[in-house]
Amino acid sequence: MSEHGGYLFPNDLHILWQLMIVMYPYVTGLVAGAFILSSLYHVFHRDELRPIGRLALVASLGFLLFAPFTLLLHLGHPERCYNTLVTPNLSSAMAMFGFIYAGYMTLLVAEIWLVHRQDIIMLASRSEGIKRTFYKCLALGVYDVSPESRKVDHGVLLILAGIGIPGAAFLHGYVGFIFGAVKANPWWSTPLMPIIFLCSAIVSGIAMVIILYSIGMKFSNRKIDAPCMQSLARWLWMFALISITLELLEIMTLAYEAAEEWEVIGPLLGDQLAFSFIGIQLILGAMVPIILLGIVVLMSRYLTDQIRNTLCFVASLLLLVQVFAMRWNVVIGGQIFSKSMRGFREKYTPELFDKEGIALAIAIFVLPLLFIILFNRVLPVFEQPEKQLSTGAGTPSQ
Repeated sequence: MSEHGGYLFPNDLHILWQLMIVMYPYVTGLVAGAFILSSLYHVFHRDELRPIGRLALVASLGFLLFAPFTLLLHLGHPERCYNTLVTPNLSSAMAMFGFIYAGYMTLLVAEIWLVHRQDIIMLASRSEGIKRTFYKCLALGVYDVSPESRKVDHGVLLILAGIGIPGAAFLHGYVGFIFGAVKANPWWSTPLMPIIFLCSAIVSGIAMVIILYSIGMKFSNRKIDAPCMQSLARWLWMFALISITLELLEIMTLAYEAAEEWEVIGPLLGDQLAFSFIGIQLILGAMVPIILLGIVVLMSRYLTDQIRNTLCFVASLLLLVQVFAMRWNVVIGGQIFSKSMRGFREKYTPELFDKEGIALAIAIFVLPLLFIILFNRVLPVFEQPEKQLSTGAGTPSQ
């Protein structure tokens, strides 16, 4: 009998996958969600989403750059991570992240280069000195901006974006697969886990883009595009409904079956995780934003632009909290109950300045935002309305 409650095995007292393993699916979810949102414009020609087409791609790249930091901080010897590539194990789900990550990074960088190629050429022709050399290097020696070249760019961009959609699904869906494949844990081992992870990733990606777009327009003294924000609200509402419905269906199925694992999962959700699951994930993070977005979508004709933008912003913030709570409840909650199915481990509270502490988690979340700001200083993240290349945007002089 354990002082922590119930019967625990002697080697089953502590939670080993901590805050960084919560941050890992959360950050990669933002990557996949933002990319899929950008594909709605590039692949499915949702022209109302053009104002956030570039932002979604750059945001996806920013979070992708810092996603591995979560795993490196969790490892006892992060300097050995190169062994994944030097001695690959194709049968390991964990090792597959390196290959998926590298391929997705290459695809994303190529797509961003194609989207910004005309801007790079224009800036190379206008700049002087080191900046001119920098932009000429970015141009990769390609200075053709003729209608024919633009048509080729668009065709290649369409292909890359089309490939990127299943790529994004694999990038984050396999995270859910890792948890779903743990047969010994009934809270994780469900075929719905990869689908739930992917749907919630799309929710978090759209919500993050709405927040970045709103803040970007505020600081650049530009007006938020009404059709774009209304469309974002519709997509976010739809995917939020799908994601939260799947999460509830999973719980309802376990409760209805009432198998032996429900004897520990029921108390887990109703007692150990009552605040984070019921209070944050379901009520504050799900019910409230769904109502707010429902007002925006169903009553759009009665709302002013300011009210609509505010409701979307608040709903997006709450959905980001909801997705994080969902990741926390899955990763941490799945480790709270013992493998004996008769007891609970000690509660986990992350420290502030630990290698898997709150400070580093905040830093990993903030660094991609700083990357977006720096990227915008080099190349425009927001496309200007009726943007046209300057007459001086020809081949830079050698």
